[in-house]
Amino acid sequence: MFRNLFFAALIAALCAGLATSIIQHFRLIPLIVAAESYEGEAPHDHGEQTVAPHSHDEGEWMPADGFERTAFTVAANLLMAAGFAFVITAISLIFNLPVTPQTGLAWGIGGFIAFSLAPALGLPPGLPGMPVAETGARQIWWVFAAVSTALGLLAIAKWRTWWALALAAILIVLPHAAGAPRPPLEETGVPAGLAASFASAVLANGLVFWVVLGVSYGVLTSRFSRRVS
Repeated sequence: MFRNLFFAALIAALCAGLATSIIQHFRLIPLIVAAESYEGEAPHDHGEQTVAPHSHDEGEWMPADGFERTAFTVAANLLMAAGFAFVITAISLIFNLPVTPQTGLAWGIGGFIAFSLAPALGLPPGLPGMPVAETGARQIWWVFAAVSTALGLLAIAKWRTWWALALAAILIVLPHAAGAPRPPLEETGVPAGLAASFASAVLANGLVFWVVLGVSYGVLTSRFSRRVS
């Protein structure tokens, strides 16, 4: 059983990781490259630099553009997808919530809400050259929002009672009531339309990733269980 779940998680991660890599290559990376052309430029052509250009330490290693960067991006996406697939496996076993072809879509949408949509409501995806809050504060709040939302959705899926709904509402609202860290009040040369396109593309990519992961995992676990029986 556990071997079947392990292989189902790996194959589902492969499907989701490749899907998100394709979207990133053809949709997100061109937007990032376009934003980098505005990085360090002053808004309204005032000739004053308001956002410091992105820089790297001389000793910091970076993958070369082209195949090397693409390969590292795909590898990172596959590892991320595998991690989330194993999280789904663990939660489904601990709370006795099997992932089937019928429930796989719900798992995918739940993952999207918890790990993409909810954090983005407080910390919208940003492009290079845009002001952002301190990294540590953003990471802490992101984890807070994702875990709190996931626990709320899990309470609804497991118990489906009035108190579970009330608890879920509190958990989902709590991170946003506490408030996400705010970026500094600086102007940016990145056009608002480009930033909006990037944010929507990131969310669309997250939705595809989670739906592919949930549905493929549900289909694979069902097929493997039929072979065993």
